[in-house]
Amino acid sequence: MPTREKSKGGGKLTRSETVTVRLDPKLRYLAELAALKHRRTLSSFIEWAIEDSLQRVKLREGSGYNSDTGTTVSDDGESLWDVDDADRFAKLALKYPELLTHEEQKRWKLIRENGFLWRGRWGSQEKWEWNVKEESLILERLREHWDQFCAVARGESEAPVLPTWVQKKPASEKTDSQKGEEFDDDIPF
Repeated sequence: MPTREKSKGGGKLTRSETVTVRLDPKLRYLAELAALKHRRTLSSFIEWAIEDSLQRVKLREGSGYNSDTGTTVSDDGESLWDVDDADRFAKLALKYPELLTHEEQKRWKLIRENGFLWRGRWGSQEKWEWNVKEESLILERLREHWDQFCAVARGESEAPVLPTWVQKKPASEKTDSQKGEEFDDDIPF
């Protein structure tokens, strides 16, 4: 009689992330009871409970008469998630900079101040200027140099490893601006 390999538990979904959680013995016991009631494994129950709580944790509170409303983690989950670390970080930093850790704040400062990563224009002082907003960020460049920004923020590398950009308008282009032409989407490199 052929033998079947026992499938490893959990259900039909393939899990790609494992999280180790420490629970107080009483909390674990009660969670196991709740999982039994739901006819779930403890792991499945914990996942369900987290998903359920994301609908109540507010990233941004409502104001005035709408103080009961606000934006929950679940509301913004799709707009904040990305499979790419650099994209995911940029989305969070642009929308909720107050949620960044100290190291992430250092990384975001390096990114905000690096003109190579941003669309902009030549300003009145013939210097490259940009606004820090989602549509100005050149994600391809951020992805390409992501490891360098992370290393500098952690103190493992020095700032010279970061990409540079032309900060002053080259002399050959100054004649065009003297004619009064604006180049809003120019990228200095």
